[in-house]
Amino acid sequence: MKWGRAVHHVESLAQSCAELSGKPFFTFAVTQLWAVGDILGPKHEQELDSVTVALTVDLPPADVAWWTEPQGAQHWASATRLNKNPVLAWWRSAHAPVWNHRIVRPALVWDAENGLREDVLSALREGRGEDVRTAAPTDDELAARLRDELAVSRQALTAATAEYERRRWSPGKLAPIADHLWRASDGYLDVLAAS
Repeated sequence: MKWGRAVHHVESLAQSCAELSGKPFFTFAVTQLWAVGDILGPKHEQELDSVTVALTVDLPPADVAWWTEPQGAQHWASATRLNKNPVLAWWRSAHAPVWNHRIVRPALVWDAENGLREDVLSALREGRGEDVRTAAPTDDELAARLRDELAVSRQALTAATAEYERRRWSPGKLAPIADHLWRASDGYLDVLAAS
């Protein structure tokens, strides 16, 4: 997709976040939308395969382990058309830092308290994402963040494995349970490798 279209997807998602903010029919509240990755680089003619964003939700870190989806995320993604667009969303807890080894110096596009950040969108459109990115963590801060992330991911993997074992031979669809186990496993292994 072209650069302008990629920024359009970020802006549209931010507008959807604002529209759905505080709606009572979701099991969680999205509190922030962060731009991540290539969209923060210099504007170029090379097409992007997708846009990566981080969505923070008002849930404890244990409910939003790395690369897992909180309960209700698919419903929220359908309501915002997130799952119809070339946008990769990484779910994060609002009660822990959004950044980690893959979410490097993100830029806040929208938050529930202050709304849409027009200056950030303008910078993205012009390929000046570097100007609106957060500061880089120190090596010690990154190491501490990865320790915390690994502990949460390990807890999520343990819980997902137990849930899979409990439901394995029960009636009903196993695919959602297996998908959650896979996400928890993949997230744990990704953080473990980064550690």
